[in-house]
Amino acid sequence: VQNIEKTVTVTKGKPEVTDVLQFQENMLDYAVSAESASEHPLAQAIVAYGKTNGIVAKPLTHFSALVGHGIEATVNGKHVLIGTRKLMNERAVDIAEHESTMIKLESEGKTVMLVAIDGQLAGMIAVADTIKETSKQAIAALKQMGIDVYMVTGDNKRTAEAIAKQVGIDHVYAEVLPEDKANIVEDLQKQGKRVAMVGDGINDAPALAKADIGMAIGTGADVAIETADVTLVGGDLLHIPKAIELSRQTMRNIRQNLFWALFYNSVGIPVAAAGLLQPWIAGAAMAFSSVSVVTNALRLKRVKI
Repeated sequence: VQNIEKTVTVTKGKPEVTDVLQFQENMLDYAVSAESASEHPLAQAIVAYGKTNGIVAKPLTHFSALVGHGIEATVNGKHVLIGTRKLMNERAVDIAEHESTMIKLESEGKTVMLVAIDGQLAGMIAVADTIKETSKQAIAALKQMGIDVYMVTGDNKRTAEAIAKQVGIDHVYAEVLPEDKANIVEDLQKQGKRVAMVGDGINDAPALAKADIGMAIGTGADVAIETADVTLVGGDLLHIPKAIELSRQTMRNIRQNLFWALFYNSVGIPVAAAGLLQPWIAGAAMAFSSVSVVTNALRLKRVKI
């Protein structure tokens, strides 16, 4: 089983704002100001969009990141809340009137962030991330190798399923909080599956450590790289099936070498013990055994992946 975290792994990790719907004047100004204190890729997309449109971020008197849900901040004395529908429901912000618009945007593979000012829905901002060119090809290669592929993401279910459909992933875990990724890995392991986890961020580190094999994207966070068993140079998903194929070929080669080493010894030792083998012949046979094992191992350099 291959578990793949979405952002930066399946997608490029450089989201861009695609839609802005304002229900209150200056909603975007407040959203840009509030998100200016966040390092999240979605926040950076909003800030970049604001700069493009000439919006200058206002100073904040309060900022708090709500992990897995969004952010809240105080801008010019107004309380600004930006995040998921779950966050809005928890804070009793009425979003029912615009539910159909959210569903439409999410079904297009976009992540919708709701903006509330002083407890009232002020607008929504849709952000989309570009799928990596090789993602679909890599997923197809993994499935051809008999590997089940699961996508794990904090995005809502509709957005996640839309992206998964584009790249050919059949199993999706959506709206997953960072701390729950390791639990998903553990659940799959309890089902008797061997799990490889691919991720790039700090939030992926526990899941990478929990998995049977942790694979970190080389362009990701240092914590993820240090935790993982394998580091994939660059961000190309095709490196995943290549790494698996190389490991399979290596294990096959090791088994072949063990077979020949045992074969030589099981035949040669009884013959030598019976006095039927001259010392120089025994020495030559031993040397040939070592050379054949090394030569067989060198065949790995020719493996095409």
